[in-house]
Amino acid sequence: MDKSKFLDPFEKERIEKGFGKMDDQGEEVTMVLVHKDVRKCAHNAKTYQSGAAPGRIVIPSEENIRDIRQIPFEVDPPLHKGFRDILDPWFKRPLEEEYTAKLKNQIQSLVKEVLRRDSLDIVSEFALPLQSRALTLLLNTPYAQAETWISWGTHVFRSEGSALDADKANILYDYIDKEIERASAAPTDDLYSVLLASEANGKKLTKEEVKGVIILTFAGGRDTVINAVTNSISYFSEHPESLERLRNEPEILNNTIEELIRYFSPLTQMGRITTEDTTVCEHALKADSKISLCWASANRDANVFENANEIVIDRKINPHVAFGFGTHNCLGATHARQILKILISTLLDEVKSIDILDYKENIEDLGHFKRKVGFDSLHVKFNSK
Repeated sequence: MDKSKFLDPFEKERIEKGFGKMDDQGEEVTMVLVHKDVRKCAHNAKTYQSGAAPGRIVIPSEENIRDIRQIPFEVDPPLHKGFRDILDPWFKRPLEEEYTAKLKNQIQSLVKEVLRRDSLDIVSEFALPLQSRALTLLLNTPYAQAETWISWGTHVFRSEGSALDADKANILYDYIDKEIERASAAPTDDLYSVLLASEANGKKLTKEEVKGVIILTFAGGRDTVINAVTNSISYFSEHPESLERLRNEPEILNNTIEELIRYFSPLTQMGRITTEDTTVCEHALKADSKISLCWASANRDANVFENANEIVIDRKINPHVAFGFGTHNCLGATHARQILKILISTLLDEVKSIDILDYKENIEDLGHFKRKVGFDSLHVKFNSK
């Protein structure tokens, strides 16, 4: 029972120095590893900016595959608030009764479908379709669109064996351009049309700004949701006692969701660029240096989380930063939480146990840090109740 165990590669340097180092395509990155320091830097948009060159704050940097700024992700205050004021109500829609009912129907149908199969790969045959179909609700677009997105694979910017793939990215960009033109010519009630009719910071959104929002929606919530779903299933397959406890204590479901998100931290880190000479953990940094806010390390900080390297499904106090922190907290967090809530509830109702048959781990190469972020494949059999 170790497939769902994710080790913490940052522990030694977090304790000894508070920071680490890695290379990102020739640029040195200082990784902030301590929970309080990660939160402090994330909160300080004046010194640690997101609005650098488009793609630079992502690790690995996407500067070579896009010149479109992802919005509001790569916009700093005060302009950031104008975009969030438009987007926050839209991205809170997963809490609405009608939205929840549709999402529940999608997930229940998928679970019942896979229960009839002898085996399946959770990554490509379950988590990817689940994420893509759920995205049709978030964008308010036709359900059939999901089949196109599924065909792109688990990452919109990467191919197997390639850190970044410009040709694959262009498939997404061309698709979005066509959808924006379609919505411009014949508006509907989808996100494209809503954004084209919206104003932020006193002016109408440009088509480029709309494109930036949509790119973020596709890229930011794709492999992260897939990892969260896949990793959670790997955990419940090896810990059927946790499923049974949730059946008996449904009141701890929300605690369990937050704990799975903390432990697995589907997104390892996100960058910022220093706007001035500064120090991190007494380590001097020049202006225009790149730092990493290492969410995965902060979420294993033993000074904050008791038994930090274990999943405690009823953990009461859980100030994790898996969805970021401060101004740039994750726009899609509500959507992701609802997916996990409905998925786990459906497993409780329909699934007796889950057998892992075969798997291949997905290991991120972060210099001398090697972090398991999920699975490239996870073949399982669902056993019905």
